[in-house]
Amino acid sequence: MKKLFSFVLAFALLAGAGAAFAQLELPRPSPKASVMQQVGITEMTITYSRPGVKGRAIWGELVPWGEVWRTGANEATTITFSTPVTIAGTAVPAGTYGLFTIPGEKEWTVILNKAAKQWGAYEYKPEEDLLRFPVTPTAAPFTERLTFTFPNTTPDGTDVTLTWKELAVSFHVAVDVHSQVLDGARKAIAAAKEDDWRTPLRAATYCLDNGVGLDEARGWVERSLAVQASMGGLLAQARFAALDGDKAAAVKLARRAITVGKQADPKTDTTMVERFIKEWSQ
Repeated sequence: MKKLFSFVLAFALLAGAGAAFAQLELPRPSPKASVMQQVGITEMTITYSRPGVKGRAIWGELVPWGEVWRTGANEATTITFSTPVTIAGTAVPAGTYGLFTIPGEKEWTVILNKAAKQWGAYEYKPEEDLLRFPVTPTAAPFTERLTFTFPNTTPDGTDVTLTWKELAVSFHVAVDVHSQVLDGARKAIAAAKEDDWRTPLRAATYCLDNGVGLDEARGWVERSLAVQASMGGLLAQARFAALDGDKAAAVKLARRAITVGKQADPKTDTTMVERFIKEWSQ
């Protein structure tokens, strides 16, 4: 009985020590990181762990050629898109994906896997792949810790680049910004209150500034002006007149816009309208 008691006591102490150990937080050798880039109205976020070179042979050694890699350390790297995007000519729905790679000496394979929450690549299943595509690695300045960046960001796309040791791998993500904005504008205008003149005007101004959805935008301007004869609404109407080739009407509407702007409380800056008048008067 005494031996049994001693065993039970020892087990209890070990269990207690285990529970205490489970609550102890220690720094990771490969610290966690997250990087976000917005393109248009789309947010792209990469969450990963950053292993260091630490004087080791990386490519073909620590990271073998021809094997699926978590593309980092600890949990598998993930990439999140807040809206649909296009990668390597393939439509990718909004969501979070596991970002795996298969490194090769002359060519890599980039993988977007539907199973985002994984530790390493131990549970990776190719049947869960949404997309696979090849990329070519390039030489790069030495980087001690694995790093993801978003270089070459434009209004409708960005590159995603992984850099580690003296190697870089990149791929491009494209976003159909105008379609997304127009879809959002239609929904916002449909849901807008009857006295909301700003929402349709903002949508119409975006269309004018970018040369998209102009037929719909005309109606949005009319809706805005029916509620409030604002300087912005009159200027938008003037811009449409100029697009139709009637610069005299455009100038007349723009001058009316300036009058409305100066009568507003507080007064509105009319500089932009005056620039349009100068352009249309030449």
